[in-house]
Amino acid sequence: MRPYLLLTPGPLTTTDTVKEAMMSDWCTWDEDYNVGVVERIRQQLVELAASRPDEYTAVLMQGSGTFCVEATLGSAVKPTDKLLVAANGAYGKRMGLIAEYYRLDCHVMGFEETEAVDPARIDAYLGEHEYVTHVSVVHCETTTGVLNPLREIAEVVKRHGKVLIVDAMSSFGGVPIDMYGLGIDFLISSANKCIQGVPGFGFVIARRQQLEKCKGVARSLSLDLYDQWAAMEQGRGKWRFTSPTHVVRAFMQALAELKAEGGIAARHSRYAENHRTLVEGMRELGFKTLLPDEVQSPIITSFLYPSPDFDFKAFYASLKAKGFVIYPGKISQADTFRIGNIGDVFPQDFVRLTEAIKKLGSKN
Repeated sequence: MRPYLLLTPGPLTTTDTVKEAMMSDWCTWDEDYNVGVVERIRQQLVELAASRPDEYTAVLMQGSGTFCVEATLGSAVKPTDKLLVAANGAYGKRMGLIAEYYRLDCHVMGFEETEAVDPARIDAYLGEHEYVTHVSVVHCETTTGVLNPLREIAEVVKRHGKVLIVDAMSSFGGVPIDMYGLGIDFLISSANKCIQGVPGFGFVIARRQQLEKCKGVARSLSLDLYDQWAAMEQGRGKWRFTSPTHVVRAFMQALAELKAEGGIAARHSRYAENHRTLVEGMRELGFKTLLPDEVQSPIITSFLYPSPDFDFKAFYASLKAKGFVIYPGKISQADTFRIGNIGDVFPQDFVRLTEAIKKLGSKN
């Protein structure tokens, strides 16, 4: 069932048991699905996300993670509000683009792709622009692998009394986050990331008090976060429109496997060891990481091309033939490629990867 390992930030390598969970068909009207699967997932998500789960709720949304980001911005930020987006990569910039499409009053605070978001700059901006109502930031910017200082950012945002929206697409489930402790109001992620499900839906975990304020705000029918939530609340797990049943059932299996592994702390430890093994092996071969270690996440790692004549396409094809699929780079400042550390992969897989690269020749 595995022609190769997906060493990418999602979709990623999943267990056979997650795949097997999709082998049954489910009725979207049946309580076995709505109550037995969807409602259990919603409850488990808030328990994973917050030390006070009673103050939070979860909404599942068809589509990719970006659908959920758009649903959140389009439903939580009113035309009369002011949004500040802190962006140090493609996914932060995408939030700015969504705001532009929705004609929101938005300022994008740009940072270099290789630097972390600076909480002091956010603090200064909020001090000078008191009318800002919402702040959004990407936790793990998979453009490069930067892990932004979420605790420090949250402290600044909450001290100024603003609503905090966090794109935790590539970190939730793989990096410990306490929404209650940090004061996060909306957290967005996707099924096919650190919880190790398959693509097809994303989810928003929200403070109930803030989500209730979203009623009537959305400018989209399909991406109305409040209406999606209200339907699930009233219908006990019923989606407004056809849900991706097989994918949702696979996600419930993935949640069970996360718990069996020891929870988010244990998964974070494995991902960190994957990253350490990868970086040590690659550096021994002469490759250099794009980022300094202090801002590097354990989720995905960017490497500089080892020489001006490095042929990434040939390198990619050779590794794929050996059972490893990696990712091209995504920044304009340097020629890079990326290797994901998440999914059903383990340190020994990265030992095998670096051995395969060594056989290809480190300067390919």
